[in-house]
Amino acid sequence: MCNIRYASMTDKPYWFTLDTHLSESEFERKVRDKRGYIISEGCTPIGIMRYNLFWDNTPFLTLIHLEDSHHRKGFGTQTMRSWEAEMRTLGYKMLITSTRVDEDAQHFYRALGYKDKGALFLDHTPLEQPQELFLIKTL
Repeated sequence: MCNIRYASMTDKPYWFTLDTHLSESEFERKVRDKRGYIISEGCTPIGIMRYNLFWDNTPFLTLIHLEDSHHRKGFGTQTMRSWEAEMRTLGYKMLITSTRVDEDAQHFYRALGYKDKGALFLDHTPLEQPQELFLIKTL
């Protein structure tokens, strides 16, 4: 069974085994603002999820990461459905996420009803990477 709860400061060691992009101060903000989650199977953590507010008013999923052994078992879908329900309860009307075009996550998001809405090219910048695909879902 998948359990989703807000991250706490005691989750910090586990969090950073999966998230190498977030600073410690940003992790503290995720905990404070309840924008970071621990995904568990029973009592065992198996993943994390975090979001920000795009334009200060639209939830933007910035990371969902499950341990490899828990891929394709429904945990990601359950987590996303739970998060979408929470965002709906909080009064949000739309969600945004993004993924690199060379990653399989785009197929996961599309299967959940997210629609392609554009892309960002970061070539010739300090953050160069493959194209970043943006997807949205209306609640």
